Amino acid sequence: MGHPNRRDLGLLVLRVGTGAVLAAHGTQKLLGWFGGGGIEGTTKAMEAMGFHPGRESAVAAGLGEAGGGALLALGLATPAAGAAAAGAMAGAVAVHAPAGFFAMSGGYEYPAFLGFTAAAIGITGAGRYSLDHATGHVLDRPWVVVTAFLGTAIAAAAVVNRRAQAQASPGPESDPESGPEPESEPA
Repeated sequence: MGHPNRRDLGLLVLRVGTGAVLAAHGTQKLLGWFGGGGIEGTTKAMEAMGFHPGRESAVAAGLGEAGGGALLALGLATPAAGAAAAGAMAGAVAVHAPAGFFAMSGGYEYPAFLGFTAAAIGITGAGRYSLDHATGHVLDRPWVVVTAFLGTAIAAAAVVNRRAQAQASPGPESDPESGPEPESEPA
């Protein structure tokens, strides 16, 4: 049998590190911290990436990352936190997938790693050094794990599929029959 203190300490380090990275990334989206675009910039970016409506997508991604990350770091509602962060990363993986796997070529390696790590923590639990443990695991029950991950998987699949369908169907700007947009004359 392993060393429970080391295992719990390892979970603490993993939770805090992963949660801090996710929270920082999410606050870029929501608040413009750390050089991020804030809600307005993220809205424009989401729309450009094919996520509609852009503002709601920006808020959802930011909350999944910032909120999920903060809760992971604290070890509070760990299953829901891990599921929320993993769901947000599923959207990021979909954006980066056309560039392949490796991050050096713009691929999905990094968001996939964050998503899998968040999911693993959510499934494993926060360990003894956490708010979940301090509160008697009120928000870390087996039914919460199932509900959080099932709900997030359904939501993430719906968002990613809606984006893929929108990108697959040609819009008026890409319709070769319509020709170029007429230029407006100066007033």
